[in-house]
Amino acid sequence: MRRLAPWYALAVLVVVLDQLTKYWVSAGLDYGEARAVTGFFNLVLTHNKGAAFSFLAAASGWQRGFFIGIALVAIVVIGVLLARHAGEKLFCLALALILGGAIGNVIDRIALGYVVDFLDFHLAGWHWPAFNLADSAITVGAVLLVADSFRPGARRAGAAR
Repeated sequence: MRRLAPWYALAVLVVVLDQLTKYWVSAGLDYGEARAVTGFFNLVLTHNKGAAFSFLAAASGWQRGFFIGIALVAIVVIGVLLARHAGEKLFCLALALILGGAIGNVIDRIALGYVVDFLDFHLAGWHWPAFNLADSAITVGAVLLVADSFRPGARRAGAAR
């Protein structure tokens, strides 16, 4: 369990920072309100009932339970992977970031029925879909997983360890 403590601590840190920033933005902005921070970045309060890039956001409501279920399965799988590979630093760093992000967003889905998004990057009138710190942690974790997969000695599907 000692080998897992740093990874779970990182996941908890991601969850806490994610929830604090969502609370801060929700308390400071009205829904849909945007505040310019720089020439390419705004804070904007949005509610995403869908998945990444608002995928299925306009569905009739069944998606909430579906996305909660997927997140809960992912959380369990990540916990198992962390336990099996606790000594593999880059792999576990990636998993811990994804775990924290998944928990942060599933908290929103369970408590609110949607995920609070607020980071809005834009250029020449084109806006990237709004996202949050949990989404950022998941994305960084996914990039690290890809990077880890190219390292010599990386886990291979079905490989015994």
